[in-house]
Amino acid sequence: ITSRLDYLHDLGIGAIWITPMYPSPLVDFGYDVADYTALDPLYGTLTDFDHLVAEAKKRNIRVIMDFVPNHTSDEHRWFKQSRSSRTNPKREWYIWRDGKGPGEPPNNWQSWFGHSAWQLDPTTSQYYYHHFYVEQPDLNWRNPEVREAMYDAMRFWLDRGVAGFRLDAVSRLFEDPNLHDDPILPGKNAYGDPNIQHKYTDNLPEIHQVLREMRRVVDAYPGNPVLISEADEPNIKELSKMYGVKDDEVQLPMDFQIADVNKLSAPDFRRLLDEVDRNAAHGQPHFFFSNHDQPRQWDRYGDGVHNDQIAKLTAALLLTTRQTPLMYYGEEIGMRTTLPARKEDVQDPIGKIGWPEEKGRDGERTPMQWDTTKNAGFSAADQTWLPIPPSAAKYNVSVESAEPHSILSFYKLLLALRQSDPALRNGTYVPVARDDPYVLAYLRRNPGGGESVLVVLNMSGEERSVKLDPAALGLKRDSAKPLLAAPETGQDTLPLARFTIAPFGVFIGSVH
Repeated sequence: ITSRLDYLHDLGIGAIWITPMYPSPLVDFGYDVADYTALDPLYGTLTDFDHLVAEAKKRNIRVIMDFVPNHTSDEHRWFKQSRSSRTNPKREWYIWRDGKGPGEPPNNWQSWFGHSAWQLDPTTSQYYYHHFYVEQPDLNWRNPEVREAMYDAMRFWLDRGVAGFRLDAVSRLFEDPNLHDDPILPGKNAYGDPNIQHKYTDNLPEIHQVLREMRRVVDAYPGNPVLISEADEPNIKELSKMYGVKDDEVQLPMDFQIADVNKLSAPDFRRLLDEVDRNAAHGQPHFFFSNHDQPRQWDRYGDGVHNDQIAKLTAALLLTTRQTPLMYYGEEIGMRTTLPARKEDVQDPIGKIGWPEEKGRDGERTPMQWDTTKNAGFSAADQTWLPIPPSAAKYNVSVESAEPHSILSFYKLLLALRQSDPALRNGTYVPVARDDPYVLAYLRRNPGGGESVLVVLNMSGEERSVKLDPAALGLKRDSAKPLLAAPETGQDTLPLARFTIAPFGVFIGSVH
């Protein structure tokens, strides 16, 4: 990562979130943490990490750690002590319960990855709770000792210069202490279990006190360290609670609403953008399209023919709204999901358990594609952990850097525009052409009264005509000056009263 900081800087990246690097048995690829205050030798030493933070700082890039507060690995020393006896001082650091009867778990709670969330431990003949894998026992956040130990772990990394934390699975920190059964829903999941509503194991109100305590931890450090929460809330109202009543919880709750539209729909995106803008919480929104747990946007939004152009369209949507954007590595070059062809090729336990209905997350985690050399320039090893897709021959940094109309070149121009234009950086959001079923359009109005920015995105595979009323929008000019377009317009100005936009076209222009 340190060796690629210049690439990130030139691309226009201001911060990097690195998934877990802690010592781990790697059952869930680092999300099963065996030590919160060390690095796995697979990735380097603490000296290497300090060097990364220092070099990133020279380039004005902040380093954000992935923090996993909900559970540890079963190889963590805390859990080893906890399971050793019912009277061990660490026993109440985890959630232990007797079964309902012989061979029967305490209730019907299910693991996120299938089957019962309770595991019988023969040493003490009690069950421990694991919302995720059996090897990931949940911490007991009702125990003050657990809370202080985890806050100390956060301080360890803040002392080393990290700029904040992405909080993994934060909505799962608490469970119903009375162990009520979760409601059963119709049908079965990919693992053959009855569908349930995670009513008593997800998003309990107690999480907000913990988030306030975490915020106090990071606020004690200079530089405004950030908390980013992973909590797939069902709507903006619930998501907004993550900010805190007094804006004293997380600064950036991840918005899964936008990520999960999963189709090019101007009305759906318009509705979600409107909901965010009308949100009374007034916190800073945080958008993304792809991450390490879902298929890449190339596949979810592409039509199989115009994917390059659609990749530019989704980039424009992500990077011209007022939200803080999160990019997943490789989306800027059009990396795609490459699923395993055979069960024996699967690395992800989800895929091994759920095959063939659920093939796991390997497809979106393949190596970054740098060039056309061996292993796409990612590694000199004979074989990489996950395979290099055939598409890497065309979609890589080296090839696309030399092509002015590539996806990467468009991202660079777009990120540079976002950084330099006051309206895109700080402007308000004003929807226009609200009833158009195919075209999403909005203004980013300059707060200083200067040039504003008009964004027009054609979410259909046909050329569309757009009509705008400049006077009704409070504009003094009846035309827009192109700042960035894909495909290029070939025009010096665009008449606002009536213009056309190409299939899946992007137009970003200056208006006054």
